[in-house]
Amino acid sequence: MRTPVYELHIRPMFRATDREHMRFTLDLWAYESVVAHADDIIERLETSADMPPASLGGPWPQEWVDLFKRWKEAGFKRLDLGTAQFTVTRSASTVTVKATGTFPAAGFAGWLELESETETTKTYVCYFEPPDSPEAGTGEEFEFKEKYSTTDSRTVFIHDSTGVHQH
Repeated sequence: MRTPVYELHIRPMFRATDREHMRFTLDLWAYESVVAHADDIIERLETSADMPPASLGGPWPQEWVDLFKRWKEAGFKRLDLGTAQFTVTRSASTVTVKATGTFPAAGFAGWLELESETETTKTYVCYFEPPDSPEAGTGEEFEFKEKYSTTDSRTVFIHDSTGVHQH
């Protein structure tokens, strides 16, 4: 069974409404905050029949509670921000965002993901997922691509381990 990962499995279970209602004590969209309060979150989910309240979507299904507990027991795995060489190429019909490089070690996976967008910008994030257990060997080369129509003329930003950069 796959080890749960914060960005893929845990963060999506917290809705914007949940975040707003809990901001007085923790930020459910901040990894460090969720880790620091994991025991409290589990206790509230297991002992409160109305957490979250029915008017706000109702309590989590037991499988979500179990997933959260598995994530905690597995050591709070999360994705790494990757490092790559990035290019943004515009052709007559397509904008291509490309990341190339070498994974830091054997067994890593990675991808580009649309992190956010506004009326004037699109921000992609480069994620690396480390293996659950270290693997022998060296990191493989990679190439990730995201494409969209040139009718979308927004400015592209890339978020990686070195920061956020305009391209």
